[in-house]
Amino acid sequence: MSRFSPQAGRLGTVALALGLLSGGIGMAQVQVKPDEAHQRVDITIDGQKFTSYVWPTSLKKPVLYPLIASDGTTVTRGYPLEPREHERVDHPHHAGMWFNYGNVGGFDFWNNSDAIKPADREKMGSIHQQRIVSTRSGKDRGELVVETLWTNGKGADMLTETTRFVFIKRGDARIIDRVTTLKALDKIVFHDDKEGVLGIRVAHFLESANEKGGMFADASGRPTKVDTADTTGATGVYRTSEGVSGEAVWSTRGKWCTLTGNTEGKTETIAILDHVGNPGYPTYWHARGYGLFAANPLGDHIFDPKAPQHDMTLDKDQTATFKYRVILYSHATTPEEINRESAAYNAEYK
Repeated sequence: MSRFSPQAGRLGTVALALGLLSGGIGMAQVQVKPDEAHQRVDITIDGQKFTSYVWPTSLKKPVLYPLIASDGTTVTRGYPLEPREHERVDHPHHAGMWFNYGNVGGFDFWNNSDAIKPADREKMGSIHQQRIVSTRSGKDRGELVVETLWTNGKGADMLTETTRFVFIKRGDARIIDRVTTLKALDKIVFHDDKEGVLGIRVAHFLESANEKGGMFADASGRPTKVDTADTTGATGVYRTSEGVSGEAVWSTRGKWCTLTGNTEGKTETIAILDHVGNPGYPTYWHARGYGLFAANPLGDHIFDPKAPQHDMTLDKDQTATFKYRVILYSHATTPEEINRESAAYNAEYK
């Protein structure tokens, strides 16, 4: 016969409660943690950093930075937030992953940065973080909903933005779903333009080996012009759903595009999936060998002179919604794999 001690029983009950508590915490393996005092929301997966939603005063829009694959490889460029030696320092408005556009009612939200001359600042636009609506952590996914405000260089508010981010872990894939709804505060025209809308500036190893020269950071972080660049370690290759690859991807359309490269014996792929319900589907790819990876569904004529001008108009209080899925894989993907992902994504988000 077993003997029962009241003290042992109490200790067992406490241990069980602590175990359940710690198990509950452990189940939230995708953590979304706001830190508004430092203008950021940190997203971790299994305790490891995945990305952060940040809105530092040095940028003219909120961004996700950095993007880190499941094997710990950072796939975004450090500049301008954290410059790294030997990486390009062009385009200071290319930071992490962002969403904006180059011609909204005549104002340029894409190219705005602290590098803009004072005389030109009235022509630009800025996106201001307004509030964190909600956050949620979970076992396999976490969510963040934010509101921002698009303001032109003359101080007039043009658009409100509500964006829902979903952060997902699945095998070696790390997934970001972005659902952005823009609401016009007055009649607004998004004029056909090259610069837009969802952009990522990638790490050096994902640049093309064919890119030469440019502005690079020296050992002290200072911008230095290099006429003939050392492309050692640049291995990035684009591929679209239409079978186009390499530099030829720029200005072509497709329902998805991948960028694959190798670093330190590891293979990394970034995939951007367009959504069938988006304006201008399938998107044009503003994908450059120097490291800009962007989906632009609104630049029909600028990318294809034979196409008609695409000016998307929103009347006052009218909305437009854009949906994208970005996947980081720690392996080389196949077209068949991404086609399956694309079909699943469109089925999930009607």
